[in-house]
Amino acid sequence: MNEYVLGPVDLLKINVNEYTEKKNGLTYLSWAGAWGEALKADPAVNFKVEMFDGTPLMMVGGSFMVWVTVTMFGKPVTCMLPVLDYRNKPINTPNSFDVNTSIMRCLVKAIAMHGLGLYIYAGEDAPEADGEAPVVEEPKPEAPLGNRIWPEKAEFPKFNIATAKKVERKPKPDEVTEWDSSDASRTLFADSMIEYTHICTSLEQLQGFWGKNHLQLDSLKQTHPELYKRVLTKFSELKQSFIKEAE
Repeated sequence: MNEYVLGPVDLLKINVNEYTEKKNGLTYLSWAGAWGEALKADPAVNFKVEMFDGTPLMMVGGSFMVWVTVTMFGKPVTCMLPVLDYRNKPINTPNSFDVNTSIMRCLVKAIAMHGLGLYIYAGEDAPEADGEAPVVEEPKPEAPLGNRIWPEKAEFPKFNIATAKKVERKPKPDEVTEWDSSDASRTLFADSMIEYTHICTSLEQLQGFWGKNHLQLDSLKQTHPELYKRVLTKFSELKQSFIKEAE
């Protein structure tokens, strides 16, 4: 019989604010932070991405949903989440990065259903302590102008703080400019790129698939060259295959 370090009631009391960030007025809990706390509570915790005919996507009304099951304390809980863009609007043609992002957010949601971070979804600033009102953190002093994080939609030039040199390329409004740089996240992205090449039935589709993910691939090349090489090798092999078929 398993002896758990904590229980669901204990998870409701854990403050995970140190793992959160604000985006577009919403509070997001880092999947790495949530998973780390879940492991502390139940070392046997595990999760499963539900699959539908070989894909993690379920089409609902022209857009897509992902489903994740998290088992903690011996109890499985399944949650679903639509695949959304940075404006929290459904994406009709999601790329692998969109799917990866939604899966990890759905993982956090399923963990919250076990109690960890549930107060965030309830709109509270902190978990409620026994017999006490919720604790509201004091507002932090405003950061100096140079260190301030501007809203995603702000039209300010982007600077590299380390070198103070202006970055010439300015991304389009619908391009993804943020990405979890952890090894686990980038490995999942690379594996997803390789796995979903099977949906490409022509050279044009293959090139389009690469093009839709070019920002993440460029970043992967810089931070994880070996993972990038794996993806590039797979795409190169398929490219040659399509060329030979067309001859």
